Amino acid sequence: MTTKLKQNITGAFKMHGFTLRSEASKYLVDVLNLINEVQREDCLDKIIESVQKQQLSSTLIDRSVCEQAVQECNTDQDESDDVFGVIDAFAVPRFTYVTDRKKFIESDTVGIPPPCLHGTAADKNRLFTNKYTMLLQRTQRHDLFTPPVIGAQMDESSKKFQLKPIEYLLGSTAKLGEIIVLGMLTQLKEGKWYLEDPTGVVQIDLSEANFQNGLFTENCFVLAEGWYEDKIFHINAFGFPPPEPAKTTRSYFGNINFFGGFGNQCAKASSKLRQIEQDNEDAMFVFLSDVWLDQVKVMEKLRILFAGYADFPPTCFILCGNFLSSHQGSQHVKIMKECFHNLTELICEFPTLVESSRFIFVPGPQDPGPMTILPRPPIPNSVTEDIRKKIPSAQFTSNPCRIQYCTQEIVVFREEIVTKMCRNCVKFPEDGEVPSHFCKTIVSQGHLCPLPLHVCPVYWAYDAGLQLYPLPDLVVCADKFDPFHTTSVDCTVMNPVSNYQFVFMNCTANITIRLSWPLMDLAICS
Repeated sequence: MTTKLKQNITGAFKMHGFTLRSEASKYLVDVLNLINEVQREDCLDKIIESVQKQQLSSTLIDRSVCEQAVQECNTDQDESDDVFGVIDAFAVPRFTYVTDRKKFIESDTVGIPPPCLHGTAADKNRLFTNKYTMLLQRTQRHDLFTPPVIGAQMDESSKKFQLKPIEYLLGSTAKLGEIIVLGMLTQLKEGKWYLEDPTGVVQIDLSEANFQNGLFTENCFVLAEGWYEDKIFHINAFGFPPPEPAKTTRSYFGNINFFGGFGNQCAKASSKLRQIEQDNEDAMFVFLSDVWLDQVKVMEKLRILFAGYADFPPTCFILCGNFLSSHQGSQHVKIMKECFHNLTELICEFPTLVESSRFIFVPGPQDPGPMTILPRPPIPNSVTEDIRKKIPSAQFTSNPCRIQYCTQEIVVFREEIVTKMCRNCVKFPEDGEVPSHFCKTIVSQGHLCPLPLHVCPVYWAYDAGLQLYPLPDLVVCADKFDPFHTTSVDCTVMNPVSNYQFVFMNCTANITIRLSWPLMDLAICS
């Protein structure tokens, strides 16, 4: 049995280009012998993955390297057992897709410098390149674009397509028909549209283009089908790159923690967290947007809301800004500080909520801080000092932010993003079903904000905080648009709308959402 296990270990390392020293293979045999046979293969994969992340001077692996890898795996397992975590957008891990290895590697390990708030030109270049490579590798794995099996019978329903780079078009002098290109839609000249990828840029003709579902904005990535002649790419059909469920993504890249938070392993891989989630099906989150603390009526309705939940405290209240109904000029910070003091006194009237519930505060566009650049940092400590002292569970985070509860992954984004995308559409959808088109767009783009930087500025080096890859379980886009919730490829997108309350319950990995009463008109909540 030991001999067979040793052969399996040695063979697995050889498949990844490594050679084990005798003392290293013996050590790994001793370690894996203590693990159940069913889990051995997964553990071996994690150890190899940890080895690949180390700075190695040779492909010959000694015992010290294996010991470090095993120690990291054990640490990850311990850390992944944290039930609740809030991840700041500035702390989201950064990954780079390495084409040669067909893997996502932490950016720090491939020579990319640490992020800087005021990024360099290289950071801006990586912002677009990373989006493109992520979507390209995802699209190439889709059934429509995988190479056909040699010798297999092909019919119309099983037809395969091949993506072409833009340089393929630019290098041709003859007419090309039935071409499909993945590129970024951009407007380099007034009134003229172009398609761009890392290999080049080509002018496109949209006069006969058939737009599929989605909100097609400048700087979003599209699949364009058409024919090329005389340096013009004539578009017949426009669509988005096909989305991919999170479980499919993880089947290719393992349990890498793209989401951020505890450890290097994603929460989905923790059996302990899954069991805790199953044992606590009544866990409940309350989302509130535009909580205007300077409005007496809002404070009265908050009192009714908290009283209704006092006997059955929810897991968490997520309160999104703006926290004042209008900008107060030079007195804005002073008034907000007083309003948070009043909110603190209100919450302290309900000891069960203070003891059992968490309070997460997400800043809005008019709250103190950089007003137009994403991600937005938390509200300054000088404004929130009182509430943080009296309510230890209160946490002020960035916008957007990420919340991990057991195995559930939640992204909260307070921005007028639906409105901005509708305003910047190349062609507004004729059916008017904006929620479904919006959900389709951000899920397909794998990004919260597929807009030009002059419309929605982003800190170049911190764009990872806006990415949605792999797709989370829930995306909350707090917009002043009408309330909605819709689901695509196992990802739920919802909008709690201004002064509305949304509640979702975690029921064994299934998210149930129900729309409650408008906060301004709330009469009773129990």
